[in-house]
Parts: sequence; C-alpha cells; structure tokens
Amino acid sequence: MKLDVVFSPLGLLPGQAAGRTIFVIDILRASTVICAALHHGARAVLPASTTEEALRLSQTIGGPDVLLCGEQGGLPIPGFALGNSPLEMSPDAVRGRTLVMTTTNGTPALLATQGAAAVYVAAAANLTVAVACAQDALDARGELVILCAGRERAFALDDAYAAGRLLAAVLGSGRKRKGLNDAALASLDLVRRYGTAWDVPLRASRGGSDLAALGFDADIADAARQDAYPVLPMYHERRITAAPAPASLL
Repeated sequence: MKLDVVFSPLGLLPGQAAGRTIFVIDILRASTVICAALHHGARAVLPASTTEEALRLSQTIGGPDVLLCGEQGGLPIPGFALGNSPLEMSPDAVRGRTLVMTTTNGTPALLATQGAAAVYVAAAANLTVAVACAQDALDARGELVILCAGRERAFALDDAYAAGRLLAAVLGSGRKRKGLNDAALASLDLVRRYGTAWDVPLRASRGGSDLAALGFDADIADAARQDAYPVLPMYHERRITAAPAPASLL
C-alpha cells in the first residue's frame, strides 16, 4: 500500500500524480462550494487559474447558463455572479448552470493534478461518499494521493486536518499504517489532537481566522457540517461533475 498526503501543490513531485487517484481538499472553501453547487443541481464546475482565464473561458462557452464565481483575497470578485461561499450555491442560483470558478488556492490545486488516473474533490461536506470512493480506489490500486490546496501554496491546518479525517476513515481499524508518507502520519496526528469536531481546527487555522475577520463566519460553520452535501465531485477533462455514488453506498 502507498498512501501519500501532499500539503500543497508545490509539494507534488514530478510524476507523482501520473496514473494515480487523487483527492483534492480545499475545505475553506472551494471544496465545500463545489460540493454545495453540484448537490444543488449545477451541471458542472470549470476551474480556472486566474480571473482573466475565468473570463475568457466563460466568453468562449457563452450562453445565459454560464455563471462566474470565485474569490480574490477571500472576497467576491467584482462583476462575477457568485462569490466563493457555499451558502450562495442555492438551487435557485445554480440548478442547471455551468459555473466557471477561480479561487486563490482550490482551483490551482485541481489544475496541478494533470496526468492523474482519477481526481475527486473532498471535504467534510461529502466525507462519507469520499471515504467510500477512496476505499474502493485503494482496494483496486493499492495507492492513493490526498492533495491539500494549502494556503498560498504552503501548509494549511484546515486542509491537513481534513486530509487526516479522510485518511483515518479510509484506513479504519483494519488496515495497517505501513506505506504512509510523513505528511500522512502528521495528518493523522492532527486528528488525534483535535478530535472529531470539525469547527475547532477550522476556526483555529489561519484561513479560518481570516475568513471570520472578513465576515464569513457562517461559511466556516457550513464547511464544518459533515455530509451536508453528499455528492462525489469528479474532475475530468477540465470539468467537475457529480460522479455516481460508490456501489458500497447504494
């Protein structure tokens, strides 16, 4: 078994993604927003690396059903229809729509997974379905990568804790810890330190404190709601769509 946690896209070594299954985590807030959007009926989410790329992409696709969403510095982008809050992703706002999304950390992490065999998005909001998918991938291939978006391409407590929660649930009590890299072991240690209350590490993190200071405390609370948006986002050919639930959950 080979199971790697990577704390930021800069830590993803050349070739490390090739042919592997990757779960991308940016719990505050892109992963949670993507889960909320797809759960409430969005057709797809298209990640873009910059505001300029998002604008070009939306113009290329065209049509009234394409919405721009995202943030810069944690704040909504002027002229975009939606920000980067899961609470904005209501059925009335997103059902049947294609969202073109750019964020500081989450969308660059997704774009860094080029060459992977399969890429999924994970958060507290879809933990159970993500765990089932990850267990299936680990059983089938014997390997897995959990990529944290991090904060400005460096370590972020909130994402590392979320990686530890996903990893702990995947391993359960029946799998040996052999084959985990040091970042995976450290992520599990964070779970032992903070326990199972999601809001504690999220609010303790720098990302959480910055969001609270910007007035997005409700977004932190929403991101801490386990299985609030039980959908499995799959990233393929530059589009994120809702994948079928793993057979073990049906």
